[in-house]
Amino acid sequence: MGFTFWLSLAVLVIVLATLIEVVAGASRIRDLADHAPSLPGAAPKISIVVSALNEAETIEPALRSLLALDYPDLEIIAIDDRSTDATPAILDRLAADNPHLRVLHIRELPPGWLGKNHALHLGAQHASGEYLIFTDADVVFEPSALRRAVHCCAQERLDHLAILIDVVARSPLLQMLMLTTMIGFMMRFKPWKVASSEKHFIGVGAFNMVRRDTYLRIGGHAAIPLEVIDDMELGRLVKRKGGRQQALTARGLVHVEWYTGAGQMIRGMEKNVFAAFEYQLWQPVMLTLIYLPMRIWPWVALFVTSGATFWLNVATLGATLIVLLGILNVNRWGWRCLLYWPVVGFVELWLWWRNCLLVLVRGGIDWRGTRYPLETLRRAHKG
Repeated sequence: MGFTFWLSLAVLVIVLATLIEVVAGASRIRDLADHAPSLPGAAPKISIVVSALNEAETIEPALRSLLALDYPDLEIIAIDDRSTDATPAILDRLAADNPHLRVLHIRELPPGWLGKNHALHLGAQHASGEYLIFTDADVVFEPSALRRAVHCCAQERLDHLAILIDVVARSPLLQMLMLTTMIGFMMRFKPWKVASSEKHFIGVGAFNMVRRDTYLRIGGHAAIPLEVIDDMELGRLVKRKGGRQQALTARGLVHVEWYTGAGQMIRGMEKNVFAAFEYQLWQPVMLTLIYLPMRIWPWVALFVTSGATFWLNVATLGATLIVLLGILNVNRWGWRCLLYWPVVGFVELWLWWRNCLLVLVRGGIDWRGTRYPLETLRRAHKG
């Protein structure tokens, strides 16, 4: 038995162990719908903070869903972060008809800040709620979602609640990319462990709910002014300061359509990918060396091996297929996306390396009209 046999056997064992952990862990994550929409006595005031930069296509339905929330004591603070499209006009029009909505306009970005982080910081400064919810300008809430979240925080005595919201993906290739991204996220961050493990943490930019006193105690966004992945860093700070944290799914209660297609996803991840690798090139190199045997080799092996080695790789792909079908069923996505399964690994490698090398070549992150120098981001992250 040669090298390819032992490689295939090792890949099968590792893939099975990983899939078992992910499936078992995911089954332990409760859903927001498990919590009743009843309130624990007096309803605490909630401040929802949403930042928008050129979000004219999505901001109105998102804000209308917030304004339709069934909650008695709610303020919504929408921050126009230097928009050049119709976003400011839409925000002002909605605010004129809704006393619960307050709009702040930012004309210039102060030095030493990322745009979104500064906008959320400003919104939090103007918020008066006992809890703050940070969300995005394209996230849509169902009316009972907030009541259920408040019920969860009160029942579990949480300092921070992160919601893994539903993701709408329409193109088959985008669905396949989302599937593998979801599995990768679960493998890396293990959200089922955040409630009981000191070293595990989570944050979700689409729904980060944090006690106001906890937010102030950790320093808020002023503590992470140049962190690109600000949602996860906020979660890290909460856990570092001993806060109680929980992650839930939100089937049918909160959803977002992040991208309309795979190409938009690849471009949209330009600011996140190298930041996720902590601006260190050795990290994508190491991940690629792991990824090639784990994700690419089983498909290649179907064409270049035979006998026991061939069937080991069939078993690896079969086990993965079972998990993928389960996720497809939960998300109500069609099976057509599986046609892209053999090539999605190459697409992911392209996404990682394209976006890492773009940052290196440019010497920084170009995002929505603003350049953030790489060395500045590195120093802020290390600090």
